[in-house]
Amino acid sequence: MAEVYLDNGATSFPKAPGVIESMVNYLNNVGCNVNRGVYNSSFEAENIVFETRELICELFNFNKEENVVFTKNITESLNVLIKGLLKQGDHVVVSSMEHNAVMRPINSLVKKGVEFSRVHCNEYGELDPQDFKKYIKSNTKAVVMTHASNVCGTILNLEEVGKICKENDIFFIIDTAQTAGFLNIDYNKLNADAIAFTGHKSLLGPQGIGGFVINDRLVNEISTFIDGGTGSLSEHEVHPVYMPDKFEAGTLNIPGIYGLNASLKYLFKEGIDYIREKELYLLDMFLKEIKNIENVRLIGKDNIQGRTALASIDLKQHDNADISYKLYKDFGIMTRCGLHCAPSAHKTLKTFPNGTIRFSFSHFNIIDEVNYTIESINKCLKDI
Repeated sequence: MAEVYLDNGATSFPKAPGVIESMVNYLNNVGCNVNRGVYNSSFEAENIVFETRELICELFNFNKEENVVFTKNITESLNVLIKGLLKQGDHVVVSSMEHNAVMRPINSLVKKGVEFSRVHCNEYGELDPQDFKKYIKSNTKAVVMTHASNVCGTILNLEEVGKICKENDIFFIIDTAQTAGFLNIDYNKLNADAIAFTGHKSLLGPQGIGGFVINDRLVNEISTFIDGGTGSLSEHEVHPVYMPDKFEAGTLNIPGIYGLNASLKYLFKEGIDYIREKELYLLDMFLKEIKNIENVRLIGKDNIQGRTALASIDLKQHDNADISYKLYKDFGIMTRCGLHCAPSAHKTLKTFPNGTIRFSFSHFNIIDEVNYTIESINKCLKDI
């Protein structure tokens, strides 16, 4: 039985060519830490870490390598940014499409006197940026928002939101879990203060590596999340405040950075535009066919405009989990069923609490796999 991986919204598979080789090379031939040694292998590792910061700058059209911070994932990045910035009496605005990587840190701060407002999106996951203006208050400190929904794929209009933030002197923090590596993201056009990213989704890198880019204005407002050794100012028992050491206490995931370095080089070589067009081509095939299957409700937009390469469906006469399991057991098709760690989005899309079955495509998928998936869905629904 063939296996078809359609869960790239959770993590990409396969990874970019060269990722594994780069990580193995580090572990076999380099192996040391950075900022701690005065020997050749340490310098080599430091060069790769710095080069990866440069590649992240290129990815986001950002111009300050020392303000590229590495974390273990985007959830940690968002916790650093949200919990480091917001204090008692502050107010933050989010959209109704947020992942729990945003909502849980914010809700944990509600107990400490932070307020938040949720701007409602429509049933297609679309946001009217002008609605944000209604929620801005005198104590509004920041807007924290996803770039695209991990449930229905709708891309939110961040450029207009960024303009509103700039006009009102509000910090703008962006979650690019679903868009980094899929869209061309310009830090300056978005008027962002910080962009959080993860390496293991559309950046095609390994799990365990993520980070954020951040401007000096926001750096000065955020307290450290973890204090410890940095290899710098070791004579002091107070954590350094300069970048990137301020947010990079302890040993970095250097194998992960080596892997991310290779995946970024692959992305730039292949071209993000080419990858996006291939993925949307496959999604378009899927959408055109899935809309014709009886008793299947397509969630969100019914075309490829303004969306990422994933689609969610809700079955009117069957249990979503049963069909998702049957697709794998009988046909080898791997999907993601449930609430996708985004209950607010599902409430917006009217799929709460049952959730959806999500199909998320990679440019490594092929046309035959799309056709096979559609055929398999039809067979599943007829057999039950």
